Amino acid sequence: MPGVIIVTDSIACLPRGLVEQYGIEIVPISICFRNEVYRDWVDITPTEAYELFLQDPERFTTSPASPGHYLEAYHKASEQTKHILCVTLSSKLSTGYEMACVAREQAKSELPQTSIEVLDSQTVTAAQGFVALAGARAAAEGENLAEVVQAAEEVRDRVTFLLFVDTIRHVYRTGRVPKVAAQVGSVLKIKPILTSSSGLVRFAGAVRSKERGINRVLKMMGDKVGQNPVHVAVMHAYAQEEAERLTARISSEFNCAELWLTEFSPVMGYATGTGTLGFAYYKE
Repeated sequence: MPGVIIVTDSIACLPRGLVEQYGIEIVPISICFRNEVYRDWVDITPTEAYELFLQDPERFTTSPASPGHYLEAYHKASEQTKHILCVTLSSKLSTGYEMACVAREQAKSELPQTSIEVLDSQTVTAAQGFVALAGARAAAEGENLAEVVQAAEEVRDRVTFLLFVDTIRHVYRTGRVPKVAAQVGSVLKIKPILTSSSGLVRFAGAVRSKERGINRVLKMMGDKVGQNPVHVAVMHAYAQEEAERLTARISSEFNCAELWLTEFSPVMGYATGTGTLGFAYYKE
Protein backbone atom coordinates (compact mmCIF):
# COMPACT_ATOMS: atom_id res chain seq x y z
CA MET A 1 0.00 0.00 0.00
CA PRO A 2 1.43 3.44 -0.97
CA GLY A 3 2.32 5.67 1.97
CA VAL A 4 0.97 8.83 0.28
CA ILE A 5 -1.09 9.35 -2.86
CA ILE A 6 -1.11 12.63 -4.80
CA VAL A 7 -4.34 14.14 -6.09
CA THR A 8 -4.26 17.01 -8.59
CA ASP A 9 -6.46 18.40 -11.36
CA SER A 10 -6.20 18.03 -15.11
CA ILE A 11 -4.90 21.58 -15.52
CA ALA A 12 -1.55 20.26 -14.25
CA CYS A 13 -1.04 18.85 -17.78
CA LEU A 14 0.67 15.68 -16.56
CA PRO A 15 1.22 13.06 -19.29
CA ARG A 16 -0.62 9.78 -18.81
CA GLY A 17 2.66 7.89 -18.45
CA LEU A 18 3.73 9.90 -15.40
CA VAL A 19 0.25 9.74 -13.90
CA GLU A 20 0.26 5.96 -14.15
CA GLN A 21 3.89 5.58 -13.04
CA TYR A 22 3.29 7.43 -9.78
CA GLY A 23 -0.35 6.50 -9.21
CA ILE A 24 -1.53 10.12 -9.24
CA GLU A 25 -5.30 10.71 -9.03
CA ILE A 26 -6.49 13.33 -11.52
CA VAL A 27 -9.59 15.45 -10.91
CA PRO A 28 -10.94 16.31 -14.39
CA ILE A 29 -12.15 19.82 -15.18
CA SER A 30 -15.39 20.02 -17.20
CA ILE A 31 -15.44 21.20 -20.80
CA CYS A 32 -18.78 22.32 -22.24
CA PHE A 33 -19.50 22.45 -25.97
CA ARG A 34 -22.93 22.89 -27.56
CA ASN A 35 -24.78 21.63 -24.47
CA GLU A 36 -22.53 18.58 -24.10
CA VAL A 37 -20.24 18.21 -21.08
CA TYR A 38 -16.92 16.37 -21.30
CA ARG A 39 -14.42 15.54 -18.57
CA ASP A 40 -10.98 16.86 -19.47
CA TRP A 41 -8.54 13.98 -20.26
CA VAL A 42 -11.28 11.41 -19.43
CA ASP A 43 -14.11 11.71 -21.97
CA ILE A 44 -12.07 13.74 -24.42
CA THR A 45 -8.41 14.24 -25.26
CA PRO A 46 -6.96 17.74 -25.54
CA THR A 47 -6.57 17.31 -29.30
CA GLU A 48 -10.24 16.35 -29.67
CA ALA A 49 -11.27 19.28 -27.48
CA TYR A 50 -9.26 21.75 -29.56
CA GLU A 51 -10.92 20.44 -32.70
CA LEU A 52 -14.31 21.24 -31.13
CA PHE A 53 -13.00 24.65 -30.10
CA LEU A 54 -11.97 25.44 -33.67
CA GLN A 55 -15.46 24.56 -34.90
CA ASP A 56 -17.19 27.12 -32.67
CA PRO A 57 -15.04 29.00 -30.14
CA GLU A 58 -17.98 31.01 -28.78
CA ARG A 59 -19.78 27.85 -27.64
CA PHE A 60 -16.75 26.32 -26.00
CA THR A 61 -16.63 26.95 -22.24
CA THR A 62 -15.25 25.33 -19.11
CA SER A 63 -16.30 24.93 -15.48
CA PRO A 64 -14.17 24.23 -12.40
CA ALA A 65 -14.21 21.02 -10.40
CA SER A 66 -16.72 20.87 -7.55
CA PRO A 67 -16.15 19.63 -3.99
CA GLY A 68 -17.87 16.43 -5.11
CA HIS A 69 -15.24 15.83 -7.76
CA TYR A 70 -12.42 16.23 -5.24
CA LEU A 71 -14.26 14.10 -2.69
CA GLU A 72 -14.61 11.34 -5.28
CA ALA A 73 -10.84 11.46 -5.87
CA TYR A 74 -10.20 11.32 -2.11
CA HIS A 75 -12.43 8.25 -1.78
CA LYS A 76 -10.63 6.53 -4.65
CA ALA A 77 -7.20 7.32 -3.21
CA SER A 78 -8.28 6.20 0.28
CA GLU A 79 -8.82 2.68 -1.03
CA GLN A 80 -5.03 2.44 -1.32
CA THR A 81 -3.66 4.75 1.39
CA LYS A 82 -4.41 6.66 4.58
CA HIS A 83 -2.47 9.76 3.53
CA ILE A 84 -3.33 12.10 0.65
CA LEU A 85 -1.77 15.30 -0.68
CA CYS A 86 -3.98 17.30 -3.02
CA VAL A 87 -2.15 19.86 -5.17
CA THR A 88 -4.39 22.50 -6.77
CA LEU A 89 -3.86 25.27 -9.27
CA SER A 90 -3.30 28.75 -7.88
CA SER A 91 -6.06 29.96 -5.57
CA LYS A 92 -5.71 33.39 -7.23
CA LEU A 93 -6.77 31.94 -10.58
CA SER A 94 -9.54 29.51 -9.71
CA THR A 95 -11.79 28.16 -6.97
CA GLY A 96 -10.02 24.77 -7.15
CA TYR A 97 -8.13 25.23 -3.88
CA GLU A 98 -11.31 26.26 -2.06
CA MET A 99 -13.26 23.34 -3.52
CA ALA A 100 -10.53 20.87 -2.51
CA CYS A 101 -10.60 22.24 1.05
CA VAL A 102 -14.39 21.96 1.23
CA ALA A 103 -14.08 18.35 0.09
CA ARG A 104 -11.43 17.73 2.75
CA GLU A 105 -13.86 18.91 5.44
CA GLN A 106 -16.55 16.58 4.08
CA ALA A 107 -14.04 13.74 4.04
CA LYS A 108 -13.43 14.09 7.78
CA SER A 109 -16.73 12.33 8.47
CA GLU A 110 -16.71 10.01 5.46
CA LEU A 111 -13.03 9.04 5.65
CA PRO A 112 -12.13 9.52 9.33
CA GLN A 113 -9.01 7.35 9.10
CA THR A 114 -7.53 9.31 6.19
CA SER A 115 -5.23 12.33 6.54
CA ILE A 116 -5.64 14.86 3.73
CA GLU A 117 -3.44 17.90 3.07
CA VAL A 118 -4.34 20.49 0.41
CA LEU A 119 -1.51 22.51 -1.14
CA ASP A 120 -1.97 25.62 -3.26
CA SER A 121 0.63 25.25 -6.03
CA GLN A 122 0.50 29.04 -6.61
CA THR A 123 0.85 28.34 -10.32
CA VAL A 124 -0.85 26.52 -13.21
CA THR A 125 -0.11 24.36 -16.27
CA ALA A 126 2.79 21.90 -16.08
CA ALA A 127 4.40 24.12 -13.43
CA GLN A 128 1.61 22.87 -11.18
CA GLY A 129 2.32 19.42 -12.58
CA PHE A 130 5.93 19.65 -11.42
CA VAL A 131 4.77 20.49 -7.88
CA ALA A 132 2.48 17.45 -7.84
CA LEU A 133 5.20 15.32 -9.39
CA ALA A 134 7.71 16.33 -6.70
CA GLY A 135 5.29 15.11 -4.05
CA ALA A 136 4.63 11.88 -5.94
CA ARG A 137 8.34 11.17 -6.30
CA ALA A 138 8.92 11.76 -2.60
CA ALA A 139 6.05 9.41 -1.83
CA ALA A 140 7.55 6.77 -4.14
CA GLU A 141 10.75 6.98 -2.08
CA GLY A 142 8.80 6.14 1.07
CA GLU A 143 8.61 9.63 2.57
CA ASN A 144 5.81 10.37 5.03
CA LEU A 145 3.05 12.94 4.42
CA ALA A 146 4.92 15.86 6.01
CA GLU A 147 8.02 15.09 3.95
CA VAL A 148 5.97 14.74 0.78
CA VAL A 149 4.39 18.15 1.40
CA GLN A 150 7.84 19.65 1.98
CA ALA A 151 9.19 18.19 -1.28
CA ALA A 152 6.24 19.67 -3.19
CA GLU A 153 6.69 23.06 -1.50
CA GLU A 154 10.38 23.17 -2.39
CA VAL A 155 9.60 22.77 -6.10
CA ARG A 156 6.67 25.20 -5.83
CA ASP A 157 9.11 27.88 -4.69
CA ARG A 158 11.33 27.39 -7.77
CA VAL A 159 9.10 26.45 -10.68
CA THR A 160 7.66 28.86 -13.24
CA PHE A 161 6.49 28.81 -16.85
CA LEU A 162 6.80 30.83 -20.04
CA LEU A 163 4.04 30.79 -22.68
CA PHE A 164 4.05 32.19 -26.18
CA VAL A 165 0.44 32.92 -27.20
CA ASP A 166 -0.02 32.76 -30.97
CA THR A 167 -3.24 34.80 -30.97
CA ILE A 168 -4.62 37.32 -28.50
CA ARG A 169 -8.17 37.22 -29.92
CA HIS A 170 -9.60 34.94 -27.19
CA VAL A 171 -7.91 36.33 -24.06
CA TYR A 172 -10.92 38.51 -23.21
CA ARG A 173 -12.46 35.29 -21.85
CA THR A 174 -10.20 35.55 -18.81
CA GLY A 175 -12.16 38.62 -17.73
CA ARG A 176 -8.94 40.63 -17.46
CA VAL A 177 -8.79 42.01 -21.01
CA PRO A 178 -11.70 43.82 -22.74
CA LYS A 179 -12.98 42.06 -25.84
CA VAL A 180 -12.32 45.08 -28.05
CA ALA A 181 -8.69 45.18 -26.88
CA ALA A 182 -8.29 41.50 -27.71
CA GLN A 183 -9.76 42.09 -31.17
CA VAL A 184 -7.46 45.05 -31.84
CA GLY A 185 -4.46 43.07 -30.60
CA SER A 186 -5.38 40.25 -32.94
CA VAL A 187 -5.59 42.59 -35.93
CA LEU A 188 -2.19 44.08 -35.04
CA LYS A 189 -0.78 40.56 -34.71
CA ILE A 190 0.40 41.15 -31.15
CA LYS A 191 1.60 37.88 -29.65
CA PRO A 192 2.02 38.05 -25.87
CA ILE A 193 4.46 36.16 -23.69
CA LEU A 194 3.07 35.11 -20.31
CA THR A 195 4.67 33.86 -17.12
CA SER A 196 3.68 33.21 -13.49
CA SER A 197 4.43 35.32 -10.45
CA SER A 198 2.89 35.43 -6.95
CA GLY A 199 0.15 33.02 -7.97
CA LEU A 200 -0.96 35.02 -11.00
CA VAL A 201 -0.36 34.87 -14.74
CA ARG A 202 1.69 37.91 -15.73
CA PHE A 203 2.46 39.65 -19.02
CA ALA A 204 6.18 39.25 -19.77
CA GLY A 205 6.47 40.83 -23.20
CA ALA A 206 5.11 40.76 -26.74
CA VAL A 207 6.40 39.98 -30.21
CA ARG A 208 5.08 40.03 -33.77
CA SER A 209 6.15 36.57 -34.91
CA LYS A 210 6.31 33.05 -33.57
CA GLU A 211 10.02 32.72 -34.36
CA ARG A 212 10.82 35.81 -32.28
CA GLY A 213 8.52 34.58 -29.53
CA ILE A 214 10.26 31.22 -29.25
CA ASN A 215 13.68 32.83 -29.30
CA ARG A 216 12.60 35.27 -26.59
CA VAL A 217 11.25 32.66 -24.18
CA LEU A 218 14.32 30.45 -24.65
CA LYS A 219 16.59 33.39 -23.87
CA MET A 220 14.50 34.20 -20.79
CA MET A 221 14.94 30.66 -19.50
CA GLY A 222 18.62 30.68 -20.40
CA ASP A 223 19.18 33.88 -18.42
CA LYS A 224 17.67 32.15 -15.36
CA VAL A 225 19.27 28.70 -15.51
CA GLY A 226 22.48 29.05 -17.51
CA GLN A 227 24.16 25.65 -17.83
CA ASN A 228 22.74 24.33 -14.55
CA PRO A 229 20.64 21.15 -14.74
CA VAL A 230 17.04 22.09 -15.44
CA HIS A 231 13.70 20.24 -15.37
CA VAL A 232 11.54 21.21 -18.37
CA ALA A 233 8.03 20.32 -19.53
CA VAL A 234 7.19 21.54 -23.04
CA MET A 235 3.50 22.28 -23.62
CA HIS A 236 1.40 23.01 -26.68
CA ALA A 237 -2.16 23.72 -27.75
CA TYR A 238 -2.85 21.80 -30.96
CA ALA A 239 0.70 22.35 -32.24
CA GLN A 240 2.34 18.95 -31.92
CA GLU A 241 5.02 19.30 -34.60
CA GLU A 242 6.13 22.73 -33.41
CA ALA A 243 6.24 21.43 -29.84
CA GLU A 244 8.43 18.53 -30.91
CA ARG A 245 10.84 20.94 -32.59
CA LEU A 246 10.90 23.11 -29.47
CA THR A 247 11.59 20.03 -27.33
CA ALA A 248 14.50 19.04 -29.58
CA ARG A 249 15.91 22.55 -29.42
CA ILE A 250 15.70 22.68 -25.62
CA SER A 251 17.36 19.27 -25.43
CA SER A 252 20.28 20.51 -27.53
CA GLU A 253 20.69 23.95 -25.93
CA PHE A 254 20.13 23.21 -22.23
CA ASN A 255 21.45 20.79 -19.61
CA CYS A 256 18.16 18.95 -19.06
CA ALA A 257 17.85 16.80 -15.96
CA GLU A 258 14.33 16.03 -17.14
CA LEU A 259 12.42 16.88 -20.31
CA TRP A 260 8.95 15.81 -21.37
CA LEU A 261 6.24 16.93 -23.77
CA THR A 262 2.56 17.38 -22.99
CA GLU A 263 -0.57 19.16 -24.23
CA PHE A 264 -2.10 22.21 -22.60
CA SER A 265 -5.39 21.44 -20.96
CA PRO A 266 -8.11 22.99 -23.18
CA VAL A 267 -9.31 24.68 -19.99
CA MET A 268 -6.50 27.16 -20.54
CA GLY A 269 -6.62 26.84 -24.30
CA TYR A 270 -10.11 28.28 -24.53
CA ALA A 271 -8.58 31.67 -23.57
CA THR A 272 -5.20 31.38 -25.27
CA GLY A 273 -6.39 29.66 -28.44
CA THR A 274 -4.63 27.03 -30.51
CA GLY A 275 -0.99 27.40 -31.49
CA THR A 276 0.14 28.33 -27.97
CA LEU A 277 3.59 26.99 -27.07
CA GLY A 278 5.53 27.14 -23.85
CA PHE A 279 7.29 25.31 -21.12
CA ALA A 280 7.40 24.99 -17.35
CA TYR A 281 10.82 24.72 -15.76
CA TYR A 282 12.88 24.86 -12.60
CA LYS A 283 16.58 24.77 -11.93
CA GLU A 284 17.91 21.76 -10.04
